[in-house]
Amino acid sequence: MSKKRIASFDVDQTLLDHETYQIPESALKAVEELRKDFYIVLSTGRDMDNYYSRQYRDAVRPDAVIHLNGTKITVGEELIYEHEMDRALLKEILDYADRAGYALGVTIGNEDYYLHPEVVEETDRLRWGRSERRFKDPRSLLEQGVRTLAYVGREEGAIDMEKRFPQLKFLMFAGRLGADVVEREASKARGLIRLCQYYGLTPEDAVAFGDSMNDFEILQTAGLGIAMGNAMDELKQVADYVTASVGEDGIWKACEHFHFFR
Repeated sequence: MSKKRIASFDVDQTLLDHETYQIPESALKAVEELRKDFYIVLSTGRDMDNYYSRQYRDAVRPDAVIHLNGTKITVGEELIYEHEMDRALLKEILDYADRAGYALGVTIGNEDYYLHPEVVEETDRLRWGRSERRFKDPRSLLEQGVRTLAYVGREEGAIDMEKRFPQLKFLMFAGRLGADVVEREASKARGLIRLCQYYGLTPEDAVAFGDSMNDFEILQTAGLGIAMGNAMDELKQVADYVTASVGEDGIWKACEHFHFFR
């Protein structure tokens, strides 16, 4: 019998606890229980094929991944959708961020391409105690296919750039020390809709878990939107249900609450 629903999970601070940099055992156990009746989907601002994300992808073993806020979608090893950022717009924002001293860039494959990498390194050290980035020339992004960008820094910088570039959304991370940068039409929600079409389902058949502003639209679009206890207040306000935090077995508790387990 075919599976009837989708369970979609953000990664950072939803599945992946930044206090330990581990996925809690209870979350992995919940995923395995859900697998009996749900397609397991990771929906994230990360490219889960990158060097620092693959270990978490492999631990979860998703059926599909909505990468980079919906600009890349894979089912198993099959790429079913991708969209690249307009290159003229990319050059404009890189020029502006460089002049303003903003750390803006992206990780592609195994390399990190950031303006002002010293800001990224310092933020990494503050968050994780170390930085192991593999920095390359960010201007070479103009010769590559770029789907989304990431901004590392204080919220004021994101607000400034969003005012200057209304074509883009700056979706703040839960800790408000950076943002996913995507074109207005891109979102995890649109990625979910495309996956539903692929599987012959509707968004009403989906459950979505998240914690940050890049989860705002997908929690509204899914039949059931669940915010983590550690989620941003703006997300909790649009969620159908607020569970415990990532470090307090929030995934497992929500699944028990809704009787998802057989």
